[in-house]
Amino acid sequence: MYRGSDARLAVLLVHPGGPFWARKDLGAWSIPKGEYAAGEDPLAVAQREFAEETGVTPRGEFQPLGEVVQAGGKRVSAWAVEGDLDPATIVSNVFELEWPPRSGRKRSFPEVDRAGWFSPEEAREKINAGQRAFVDRLVALVRTG
Repeated sequence: MYRGSDARLAVLLVHPGGPFWARKDLGAWSIPKGEYAAGEDPLAVAQREFAEETGVTPRGEFQPLGEVVQAGGKRVSAWAVEGDLDPATIVSNVFELEWPPRSGRKRSFPEVDRAGWFSPEEAREKINAGQRAFVDRLVALVRTG
């Protein structure tokens, strides 16, 4: 999701929840995303995952930003959609994890613990390096209109 145009462009990123990410910032943020199975429509899954991670169902004209392959081999496809949401109001789904490790206790953590709007320059620093190309592609898309 993005808002604004050219010099006032802002990109929405989310920060992963859970204890492994609690103290990480630069390079830890991401676009809202999730995995899809063979036969599933990638755009429909992207819309569903966005809603699951933010509590907001994105609406509008979705424009493809292509695919990237992250360092671990994970393939990520993305679409741009103009929109707006208040990061303070996001509601994420949760996952369970044994925490602390080997304690036998399960704890629930939000998949996304916060969201934020960032300029393209800030987003390039915050986002997972494997997804940085999406920021560049979005900037190019917005500039060409």
